[in-house]
Amino acid sequence: MRAAVDEIRLNLESYADRLYEVEQAYTDKPGEVVCHFLGAWRLQEVIRELVFDPRVTEPLAQLLGVDRLRFWHDQVFYKPARHPGVVPWHQDYSYWQRTVPARHITLYIALDDVSLANGCVQYVPGSHLWGLLPAVPFDSSLEEIRAFLSDDQVSEFRPVAIELAAGEASVHHSHLLHGSDRNDSDASRCGLVLNYMAADTRSASDEPLLTNVPVVPSGSIVEGEHFPIVLG
Repeated sequence: MRAAVDEIRLNLESYADRLYEVEQAYTDKPGEVVCHFLGAWRLQEVIRELVFDPRVTEPLAQLLGVDRLRFWHDQVFYKPARHPGVVPWHQDYSYWQRTVPARHITLYIALDDVSLANGCVQYVPGSHLWGLLPAVPFDSSLEEIRAFLSDDQVSEFRPVAIELAAGEASVHHSHLLHGSDRNDSDASRCGLVLNYMAADTRSASDEPLLTNVPVVPSGSIVEGEHFPIVLG
């Protein structure tokens, strides 16, 4: 899996027009911003197989409380050794409001050992109950979201580091506040993210839900080859 991700990462210019997105802030400032791209599952069969793997889809459907599960999209996050880039505190659904209702779930798979030293993901327990916070730019500081928190939320802001061995994974709610700090280690840190949603999720936009994907009219069920049913 790591080799498949690296094949794309090391040749981003060649693959860019077949990916959904390469983070523009990373393209502009690769020495400062975390490498982030979407759509690897379209290019590497080993990743595509994982998207449909029942060892992934069955537990996620159970956690989401659905019988039928649909794929939303994948993401790759890569931090080289000693890289200053962070992923600012955010809630995934703040960027996904073009799909409704909010019945999404995320699996983060560590492709390297991840720790506080190399910038592992951190969660803020209970923050999925805070309501939806504003979306912050990807190249923001780690703490940008704090300007939008109430006094009570600030007092409850107690992050927990999710340290994983390569091959282990974590799962989180679409409203759970999470982020990751810079990589202060001599080792790289790479993670593959698979995002799923309920099968009856609908479009809330008349623009493409992902770049270079046919428009799903607002109010219509999100479906088609880019958003397959993976269970049920």
